[in-house]
Amino acid sequence: MDAQNRGRADEIDPADQWVLNPATGDYELRLDQSARQSPASPARGSRSRRGPVREATAPPRRQVPVQRSRRAANGADAKGAGGPDQQAGRRKRKAKNSGKKKALLWTGGVMGFVLVGVSVGGYVLYDRLNGNINSIDVGDAANGGSLKDGPINILIIGTDIRTGEGNESYGDRENTTGHADTTFLFHVSEDRTNATALSIPRDLKTDIPDCPTKQPDGSTKIIPGKDYTKFNESFGVAGRDPGCTMRTVKQITGVPVDHFMMADFNAVKTLTTAMDGVDVCLTEPIKDDDYSKLDLSAGDHTLQGEQALAFLRNRHGLGNESDLDRIKMQQQFIASMIRKMREETLGNPKRMLALADAATKALTVDKAISDIPKLTGLAQELGRIDLKNITFTTVPVIDNPNEKVRATVVLDPVQAPQVFSMLQTDTSFTEVKKKEKAAKSKQAALLKGPRAEASEVRVDVYNGSDTAGAAQKTLNWLQVQKGVLKSTNKSNAPEKIDKTTLEYAPNQADQARKLADLMGLPATALKKGSEDAGETQAMVLTLGADFKGEGVPISGPVKPPKVDKVAADKKVCAK
Repeated sequence: MDAQNRGRADEIDPADQWVLNPATGDYELRLDQSARQSPASPARGSRSRRGPVREATAPPRRQVPVQRSRRAANGADAKGAGGPDQQAGRRKRKAKNSGKKKALLWTGGVMGFVLVGVSVGGYVLYDRLNGNINSIDVGDAANGGSLKDGPINILIIGTDIRTGEGNESYGDRENTTGHADTTFLFHVSEDRTNATALSIPRDLKTDIPDCPTKQPDGSTKIIPGKDYTKFNESFGVAGRDPGCTMRTVKQITGVPVDHFMMADFNAVKTLTTAMDGVDVCLTEPIKDDDYSKLDLSAGDHTLQGEQALAFLRNRHGLGNESDLDRIKMQQQFIASMIRKMREETLGNPKRMLALADAATKALTVDKAISDIPKLTGLAQELGRIDLKNITFTTVPVIDNPNEKVRATVVLDPVQAPQVFSMLQTDTSFTEVKKKEKAAKSKQAALLKGPRAEASEVRVDVYNGSDTAGAAQKTLNWLQVQKGVLKSTNKSNAPEKIDKTTLEYAPNQADQARKLADLMGLPATALKKGSEDAGETQAMVLTLGADFKGEGVPISGPVKPPKVDKVAADKKVCAK
């Protein structure tokens, strides 16, 4: 028996277990409903939420001040507790607009991800929801780190596993674990003002690294990598777990992944049904008799359950029948889902409970966020972002030049590094107004001043990145293309580092600025020493995990690259 139903009649509406706490402005969930109500007078300004007053068999429970019923109790005695005579003509209290203050629980699904609202002020059915969550230990594939400090990167994986009623016509036919069918890298900025959801095409040709994978007996098995294969094989094939997809995404983007969330086809059906459908808009009709069976006219539709899954899985009903077109529709669908969550579900306790229950049942997450308190902590951070500053975009790709029949894609050599750099340097794709820190920053001031000639720059290059041969490639580029002849390859650094650094002496500042210009180093990469260097002493450049290749700027672009984007706060009709 569920905690909230102990000693209660089955006909109790879950919504009536929530009460408004005026001290916080949030609805709180009562889990002690089994305590009988005292016949003593209720607290000042309150009314009973139950039927006829019963004789007390337990101490009266604490009342929430100014608490009112949100519906009449059937058959209640008018004199006792909110009977018809008292309820007639009574104006319904309008709840405070505290929806945006409620925590948002982000979950994975085949569609990518969905917001689920959970009232932090209440008790959120801890045992029930916590018991729903499945987790996988992905070892050091999860970057982890604090949820309170720094950017957060979450990989949302939707698998194409066919298990579940009605799913036989979709997805993976042979592999019981499915593939990484729909994948988003969700980047939350350090200051929590913006977020970017980056779609990764399943048909992207890439290299999958060797993946240490936890086995049921607790041992670790190395799953061999595979060069130049489809991205969706990073999960499910040859025993690869979500940690392998996380490693693959880090290798592609240069962005460390902190956590993952994963769900399958059933998640789409249960979540969209729990929220009474998601609104979509079509500029043209979609008709796919052979595959998804989707038949929608142009205009507005509300989709849930099987129809919602068909919409998200459909590509044969689209103009180019491509996965890239389907990604655009998925982004528009999820943006609409987020809007509905914010506008209609938050503040509706009954719907929030149903959605939270469905979402936690659908979720598989990494161990670090595998319980309700941790998910709620993550939700609180995500809930601070304004909808207008949540952007959906896709990894820039081009048709695979090695194929006569275009079936797969490869990274756009120009735009993809720019987009990855945006995430690596925590740069927003939206028009979020940044504080004018640069002019006041001592760090930024290091880039102001005279520059030495390239021929005067003396630097030792160390490789502290995961890219083999990075120091030698950088050296060749500096010497041949940039004229930095006084440069030396010092091979591997003593240890791997996340961020590229340039250490220099005060009398080498002009050289440091010149090298920063050539390599696109941000001011934060410059580390100024306290003592002047000798005439033949070189600066020390250590390439970090943010190194993307010789000649590719390490700092983010000044302006966002021109890529297709979908803003979560705007209604966009799918084409």
